[in-house]
Amino acid sequence: MKTLPAMTLILLLAIVAAAAGMFTARHLYRNGGEAAAPESLNSVVGKPAPGLVLPAAAGGEINLQSLRGKTVLVNFWATWCGPCIEEMPLLDRFAESRKDSGLVVLGIAVDDREAVQEFLMEHPVAYPIGLGTAGSPDESTTFGNRRGVLPYSVLIDASGVIRRTEVGSFDEDELVAWVDGALE
Repeated sequence: MKTLPAMTLILLLAIVAAAAGMFTARHLYRNGGEAAAPESLNSVVGKPAPGLVLPAAAGGEINLQSLRGKTVLVNFWATWCGPCIEEMPLLDRFAESRKDSGLVVLGIAVDDREAVQEFLMEHPVAYPIGLGTAGSPDESTTFGNRRGVLPYSVLIDASGVIRRTEVGSFDEDELVAWVDGALE
């Protein structure tokens, strides 16, 4: 039996470690998931959502308080964020499928106004987009985004309480389970 050269073994161990790290980040530290997340990551869950008034990309302004009485999925994103852009069509379909249930998807672009408006001309979505502050810290930090990672999503119930937060993007099944699980 031949043994693997040391470099090959090190490379395989590095790949296994990276996969384990991605699994842990994606599954163990979900704020609304089955496993308990560190308290520092859950600091906003169960608390009232902060007030937020932002310019809307389409003109006018968006006032989060005006959405009280509806479940709101707030998604922080940027035009330079690949996973954010990939997730937007899913969020658009989800917003459309849930609009009669009182759920609203609200996108908040933490990016340059011109870049956002140009992006939305080429890739329109039906849900409202607010224009946040480009750079760090941005509005997502007041909603618990301690890592500064995008996309970052927050689920606020109809009474204005933050029910869940999520770092990273969703696939369709994850999104449905994440929202429905928090509202049961």
